[in-house]
Amino acid sequence: MRFAPAGDPGTPDVRSATRYLVWLAGRQPLIFGGAIALGVTWMVAQALMPAAVGRAVDAGLTQRDPDALLRWGLVLLGLGVVQAIAGILRHRCAVHNWLAAAYRTVQLTVEATNRLGAALPRRVAAGEVVSIGTADIEHIGSAVDITARGAGAVVAIGTVSVILLTASVPLGLVVVLGVPLLMALVALLIRPLHRQQAAYRESTGELTARAADIVSGLRVLRGVGGEPVLGARYREQSQALRADGLRVARVESLLQAAQILLPGVFVVLVTWLGARFALRGEISAGQLVSFYGYTAFLVSPLRNLTETADKVARGHVAARRVVRLLRLAPEFTDPARPVPLPAGPGELADVRSGVVLRPGRLTALAATSPEDAAEIADRLGRYADGDVTLHGVPLRDVALATVRERILVADNDAQLFSGTLRAELDPHDRGDRPAVEAALVAASATDIVEALPGGLDGAVAERGREFSGGQRQRLRLARALVADPETLILVEPTSAVDTHTEVRIADRLPAARRGRTTLVCTTSPLMLGRAEHVIFVEDGKVVAEGRHDELLAAEPRYRATVSREEER
Repeated sequence: MRFAPAGDPGTPDVRSATRYLVWLAGRQPLIFGGAIALGVTWMVAQALMPAAVGRAVDAGLTQRDPDALLRWGLVLLGLGVVQAIAGILRHRCAVHNWLAAAYRTVQLTVEATNRLGAALPRRVAAGEVVSIGTADIEHIGSAVDITARGAGAVVAIGTVSVILLTASVPLGLVVVLGVPLLMALVALLIRPLHRQQAAYRESTGELTARAADIVSGLRVLRGVGGEPVLGARYREQSQALRADGLRVARVESLLQAAQILLPGVFVVLVTWLGARFALRGEISAGQLVSFYGYTAFLVSPLRNLTETADKVARGHVAARRVVRLLRLAPEFTDPARPVPLPAGPGELADVRSGVVLRPGRLTALAATSPEDAAEIADRLGRYADGDVTLHGVPLRDVALATVRERILVADNDAQLFSGTLRAELDPHDRGDRPAVEAALVAASATDIVEALPGGLDGAVAERGREFSGGQRQRLRLARALVADPETLILVEPTSAVDTHTEVRIADRLPAARRGRTTLVCTTSPLMLGRAEHVIFVEDGKVVAEGRHDELLAAEPRYRATVSREEER
C-alpha cells in the first residue's frame, strides 16, 4: 500500500492526525455527506416543531380557528415524520461511518505491520499495536460518527437563533452570544482532557506491552524465580495507570456535569426572559410557548456540541498514535527498477563474510560466535543490508517479494499462531497432505501430531503454548520444509531437541532437501557430519571450508568450536 500526500483519495495522508481523520471521512463521501445532510434535516425538523406549536396556539387556540389548528397540527405531524425518518437513516449512515473508519484503521495497521516485517518488534512495542486494535479504533470511529450530529446541532442552533432574532432581538442575542460562550467554557475542559487522555493512552500501551512480555515469558520467569519481581513491577505500573485513569475521569466528570449544567442554566435564562416579555405584552402566548420549546430543544444540540468536542479530542489522540505507526518506513524497499532474477537455483554469495552457497547442496555454517552466523543468515535473506548476490545479481536490485519467494530464513524467533495445525504448517495451502506428512517425518514431529487431539485438524493455541520448546522448534522446521523454497536457511534448527531426535532430523534433512540449496547454521557435530559442505567462520569471515571430518583434522579452531558443543 502506498502512503502519499493529500490529493490521492486512495491513500491516507499521514502528515497529521487531523489529516488522517479527514482522509477517513473522505473515503466514502456519499455516505459521509449523506449522514451530515440527514443529521441537519433531523435536527432542523426538531428545531421547527416549537414554531409550529406556537403558531397552532396563536392561530388555532387564541383565535379559535379550527382550520388553522388542523393545518398547524398537520405541519407538526409532518415535521415529526421527517424527523423520525431522517433520524433512522442518519443513525444507519453514522454506524456505517463508525465501522468504516474503525476497521479501515485496523486494515491500515495490519498492512503497516506487514510492511515493516521483521523490523516491527524493534520499532514498535507489541502492546502499542494491540492498543490500536482495541481502544483507538473505537475513538477514531466515534470521531467520524459524531460529525453528523455535530453538524446538525450547529445548523439547528443557527436556525433557532434566526427565529428568535426575528421574534425578539434580545432573546435572539441571548442565543447568538450565549452558545459561543458555553462552547468556550467547555473548551477550557477539553484541552486538559486532551492532555490527560494522551498520557493515559501512553501508559495503557506500555502496560499492555509489559503484560504481553510477562505472559510470553512466564515459563522462563517461573524457572528462574523472577515471577514475583515482574509481578510486583506490573502491579506498580498498573497503579500508575490507575492514577492516570483517575485524572482522566476527573476531567471527564467535570465535562459531563458541564453538559448538563450549562445548557440547563441557558434554558432557565431564556425561559425567564421570555416569561417577562410575555407579561409585558411584547410577545404572544404562542411565542412564549415556542420560546420555551426552543430552550428545551436547545439542550439536545448543545449537548451534542459538547459531545462532539469530547469525541473529536479523543479521536485526535487515537489518530495520532495510528499516524505514528503509519509513518514508520520499512528498513528495505523495492528498488526503483527491480532487476529480474534468472530462473532456477543459483549461487548465493555474501561478499562481506565470503560465504558462498553452491546451488543444490546442503551446506552447514559453523561460527565461533552464534551472532556472526545469525548476521550472515540475515544478510543472505535480505533482512540486513549487505553485499549479497544471487545468480550474480545484487539482492539490493531485486524486488523484495522475489527475494522472499526465493530465499526463506527460518530461525527460532518465528512464532506459531492459533488455528488448525494444518493451516499452521501450510498457511498458503501450497502442499497436499502427503507433502505435509513428509515434512513432519523429516522434522521428527509426527509424535506431536499424534498426541494432538484432532491430529492435523487439531487446534493450536496462541504462540503454540501447549507445546514444549523442542516441539515448537520441530514444528517450525516442518513448516519451513513444507514451504519448500529454492533456498532455505535454517538457524540453529535443533538447539532445543534431545540427541536422539537430533540424530533423526540430521539423517532425514538431506533427503527432504535433495536438489535444493540449504544452509544450516549450527555447531552441532551431528548436523555438521551430514552436511555435504561445511563453512567455518571466525570474526564474521570464512577461515576454512571442507567436509566435517576434514576440518576436524586440519583446523584446530574449528575442532575447538565443535568440541565446546559436544561438551554441552
